[in-house]
Amino acid sequence: MSSIGTGYDLSASQFSPDGRVFQVEYAQKAVENSGTVVGMRCKDGVVFAVEKLVTSKLYEAGANKRLFNVDRHIGMAVAGVIADARQIVEVAKTEAANYRTEYGSAIPLKFLVDRVAMYMHAYTLYSAVRPYGCSVLLGAYEVDGSKMYMIDPSGVAMGFYGCAIGKAKQAAKTEIEKLKLNEMSSKELVKEAAKIIYIVHDEVKDKNFELELGWVGSETQGRHELVPMPMHVEAEKYAKAALEEESDSEDEEM
Repeated sequence: MSSIGTGYDLSASQFSPDGRVFQVEYAQKAVENSGTVVGMRCKDGVVFAVEKLVTSKLYEAGANKRLFNVDRHIGMAVAGVIADARQIVEVAKTEAANYRTEYGSAIPLKFLVDRVAMYMHAYTLYSAVRPYGCSVLLGAYEVDGSKMYMIDPSGVAMGFYGCAIGKAKQAAKTEIEKLKLNEMSSKELVKEAAKIIYIVHDEVKDKNFELELGWVGSETQGRHELVPMPMHVEAEKYAKAALEEESDSEDEEM
């Protein structure tokens, strides 16, 4: 941290002389220390892939999931401090349930994103609270097609065709840009999402990880679900084969 930040990072409600809010930047740093999360939109749905880092062999497989159902038609993938992320999931679920009670229909994704983004932004305004140390991806398949948004700790929400958050977000973004998302189906995208997570995974620093895959689209009749296990296994095989091919071609070049 530069000397200009000294004393200006004690409160989330305080600006530094050059217009920065350091508490928000620290929260974004917490997200960057988390496993990579990838979300991509295609012609018939949205696919999420999560690199869930496993720091101990004693952990139970499948614990501390980073993919959540917010409503029947909306999925959420999270990166950052998992405890903070769960709180955001609860807020999103409450908003979705309240909308359904009030209007008798499912909440539009854009409306939900605005509500959750406002809630996250409120936690950057007061000195009694701290910003949430997580970023979230929200995806849905609605009447007018697939939609996906990312909300960061500052409360900024943006719509994306393809997005990555977490420690290898830049490398993952580069891989996403190689794909023609509008021409792909969600089945094809599941394989590509798994491949991207395997490519950007750092085997030196983070040896073990679990791959989580979720999707919502015409294949699931508009419901957000985990990718079926046979397809999950097939996607992992495809990813590992692609990784081996890449390492073989690098060895040949050397």
